[in-house]
Amino acid sequence: MTEKNPLLELRNKIDGLDREIMANISARARCAQDVAKIKKEMGDEAYYRPEREAQVLRSIMEKNVGPLGDEDMARLFRQIMSACLALEQQIKVAFLGPEGTFTQEATLKHFGDSALTIPKAAIDEVFRDVLAESCNYGVVPVENSTEGVVSHTLDSFIDSSVKICGEVELRIHQHFMIGPNTNKDTVTRVYSHSQSLAQCRKWLDSNYPNIERVAVSSNAEAARRVQGEWNSAAIAGDMSCELYGLEKLWEKIEDLPDNSTRFLIIGREMVPPSGDDKTSIVVSVQNKPGALHNLLEPFRRHGVDMTRLESRPSRNSKWSYIFFIDFAAHVDDPAAAAVLAELAEDVADLKVLGSYPRAVL
Repeated sequence: MTEKNPLLELRNKIDGLDREIMANISARARCAQDVAKIKKEMGDEAYYRPEREAQVLRSIMEKNVGPLGDEDMARLFRQIMSACLALEQQIKVAFLGPEGTFTQEATLKHFGDSALTIPKAAIDEVFRDVLAESCNYGVVPVENSTEGVVSHTLDSFIDSSVKICGEVELRIHQHFMIGPNTNKDTVTRVYSHSQSLAQCRKWLDSNYPNIERVAVSSNAEAARRVQGEWNSAAIAGDMSCELYGLEKLWEKIEDLPDNSTRFLIIGREMVPPSGDDKTSIVVSVQNKPGALHNLLEPFRRHGVDMTRLESRPSRNSKWSYIFFIDFAAHVDDPAAAAVLAELAEDVADLKVLGSYPRAVL
């Protein structure tokens, strides 16, 4: 009698499950193709629906029973959804480049690997490509938990008609990396973006207090430069490390362990409610006593949670300010509508930048 091999039995079971998984993914992909046909017949060109994707991912995380974690399961489905969407229409997404930046990593986290990502040299180029319809969406950084807001992104919203369609939160890990020609014992210079250098200031002071710190346009540019130099290192993330074939000499050197960056997805259309949304607005207040109190009071009165308040100098009037505000509600919610109606009566100008699903992953 042949003795059973428990390992072989498990492998055979896994092979059978893999076939079932592939069959179900293929069935899902065919449904996506049918959806595309129906939308085309209806004249609906909105193949990507941010609110629908957020609802699906939330549902997956709520119904997941393990042993895989909720976020791990959601990331798997993100890739499946991305591949299925590409059968309907491949999404073109502009991002603040070059390739290998944290912004590209955030883009792929939100849209999946089947999206076509297009690097741009500056934030205003991302805005321009979205408005010109050469890209469906754009991704730009807006704030870092350590270094604060990205002013250029906020300023770009003032004169643009783009809408915020989503957000991505990315845990930022900085690595000290060297190239194939680097002599690790004689490193005299480190390249990185100015914000990354600031995020690793204490670590550099303790471990490399005497090396030259050179700020460049991006972490990816830092990684590119190191490739051909024997005395230089770069501070960058995993994507830059893989893209430029560098070696991590030290990992996770950021000074604060919870260092994160928030990115915004920009598009041309308002997004319907998803059930768990945020709204971003920009207001210009009149320069008078109590102006800030009057700005905040409607949120308290109607029970709307303000999640962020940033001020920027006004371009139109000396010593006047505009305020960027995020709050936890969709613009269609009755309480949010009441807040906006009251603000419109009291402020000099009010602009809704968009309502969008709260970051799921």
